[in-house]
Amino acid sequence: MNETIVQAIQGRKLLSVWYNGGTRLIEPHCYGLGKAGQELLRCYQVSGYSSSNQPTGWKLMTASNLQSIMSVDRTASSPRPGYNPNGDKAIPTVYAMI
Repeated sequence: MNETIVQAIQGRKLLSVWYNGGTRLIEPHCYGLGKAGQELLRCYQVSGYSSSNQPTGWKLMTASNLQSIMSVDRTASSPRPGYNPNGDKAIPTVYAMI
């Protein structure tokens, strides 16, 4: 479990991460274990690199592919539209969520 991700979710802080080819600015919303036991992060990408040419929007990231995880001095005021506070079907075991 990555404490930086957990603390960012609890404090509603944004994270700067390097993921699959580039740096991204994200708002983490839900972090935990997927059905196959891999750590996953549901987040809203605010800006940065995108291999799919969609630099903003909802992303599901495999935590083992996250590098250079740093908290940013920016706070998200509330969960993004489209977030389900009742849980994420892709993440049945939750470490932290908004």
